Amino acid sequence: MLNKEGIILANSLTGPITEGKALQQEHEVAIVVNYPPSVITACPKLTKGQPHSGSGDHLKICSQGYTCCSQEMEEKYSLQSKDDFKSVVSEQCNHLQAIFASRYKKFDEFFKELLENAEKSLNDMFVKTYGHLYMQNSELFKDLFVELKRYYVAGNVNLEEMLNDFWARLLERMFRLVNSQYHFTDEYLECVSKYTEQLKPFGDVPRKLKLQVTRAFVAARTFAQGLAVARDVVSKVSVVNPTAQCTQALLKMTYCSHCRGLVTVKPCYNYCSNIMRGCLANQGDLDFEWNNFIDAMLMVAERLEGPFNIESVMDPIDVKISDAIMNMQDNSVQVSQKVFQGCGPPKPLPAGRISRSISESAFSARFRPYHPEQRPTTAAGTSLDRLVTDVKEKLKQAKKFWSSLPSTVCNDEKMAAGNGNEDDCWNGKGKSRYLFAVTGNGLANQGNNPEVQVDTSKPDILILRQIMALRVMTSKMKNAYNGNDVDFFDISDESSGEGSGSGCEYQQCPSEFEYNATEHSGKSANEKAGSAGAQAEAEPYLLTVLCLLFFVVQREWR
Repeated sequence: MLNKEGIILANSLTGPITEGKALQQEHEVAIVVNYPPSVITACPKLTKGQPHSGSGDHLKICSQGYTCCSQEMEEKYSLQSKDDFKSVVSEQCNHLQAIFASRYKKFDEFFKELLENAEKSLNDMFVKTYGHLYMQNSELFKDLFVELKRYYVAGNVNLEEMLNDFWARLLERMFRLVNSQYHFTDEYLECVSKYTEQLKPFGDVPRKLKLQVTRAFVAARTFAQGLAVARDVVSKVSVVNPTAQCTQALLKMTYCSHCRGLVTVKPCYNYCSNIMRGCLANQGDLDFEWNNFIDAMLMVAERLEGPFNIESVMDPIDVKISDAIMNMQDNSVQVSQKVFQGCGPPKPLPAGRISRSISESAFSARFRPYHPEQRPTTAAGTSLDRLVTDVKEKLKQAKKFWSSLPSTVCNDEKMAAGNGNEDDCWNGKGKSRYLFAVTGNGLANQGNNPEVQVDTSKPDILILRQIMALRVMTSKMKNAYNGNDVDFFDISDESSGEGSGSGCEYQQCPSEFEYNATEHSGKSANEKAGSAGAQAEAEPYLLTVLCLLFFVVQREWR
């Protein structure tokens, strides 16, 4: 409550003081009010605690010397410091999570609309070019796009087998059309399909299109899936639950200074850094696998901009299939003769049932010429190049997010004083310089943290699961970069180095998929030895947990 001069004398607690001036006398503190009462923390009389009188002994965490806090206030401060910490961490993570969520949504919309546009374009052009003949066989092409969409959504389609089946079925239909005077049994047509690879009735189009579609779809689907994994990992890790030791350290850092009357004095930056690294020790262990994941995403992004560009594959797919049909029509006589030699002469239809011959004009019309430099903007109102350029920039900014998180939190002016204010800050005991060195990131480095007691032998299961999710996704990215689509990955497998040969050869890129909770650079020999000892204690526990989590996560992200 306020007296007539506007001085706080009440003992209510509504929130931290952000500005004001403490006027300390020998046994009393008053605070001049220059801000709304809703942001004022009241401070009653400051008394010097007597060990046997109970004046200061009632406080569990804050100093038991001069104090203006009751036990109830200390408890409320403890809850407030915990909420402040969760809020500032959540704020940082939510921003990153929103970036990945919005980019995933945009990519997903783009890929789906691109497929819809390609199917509509093919249907419109084939109706115009082939008319009734296409309409009679349109389900063949509809099935092609159904399978492509199913692969993108669920992934449970073997693209190569599906495309081989498409060309085999198309050959059967075309063979009947160009030999309409004969009757073909299902067994005969099955024999015809066996000659697809040998005779190459559609020229080199099936081989090239299969390679282009497989690589482009694997890269597109994996990249979109990677954005979703990043979104989910950040979302799950953003919900922090401080341990009892962390909560005590947060209270001591954030509000115990208020109980000493030092309301406007902010925590020292290095003091804050040690507490944040202790409270976010498990999150720090994400950094190594997170950075590998980001690097792999950037590599696949380069593929999407170049040889695996799904837009450049799908936009002219109608033209490519039409070229294949034209090639079959141009070589129909030679193809038919070789099939008749291999499968035997077919039976002619009865004179009255001979179907009308297919005129040359039925296949003579060709589609518009395609220019690769043309990029449509009708799919989700954008193009793949623009989407990838934007995401690459965001990925680069997200690198080292977890190792930087403690510093990012302490850079918030609500949490700590600036680096240049080292002598005029709260060090946990008083208004003075903080003397301890800043410990490293990650669980294994917290054994010597001077501010937070951390059990380095028990990693957080949620964090381990996210590490495994990143590891599995990074392995999928490696395969997508090389144009491979594999459902099950051995995470200990080294890259074979196979691929198109362009871009980064993956055996030269970061490819070690092993859990490591320590820093990977910039350590002294003593620091490394200490980290190794702490990590060795956790290794048997980690090995069992990681083995179990691998099978769970692998099934989840198939």
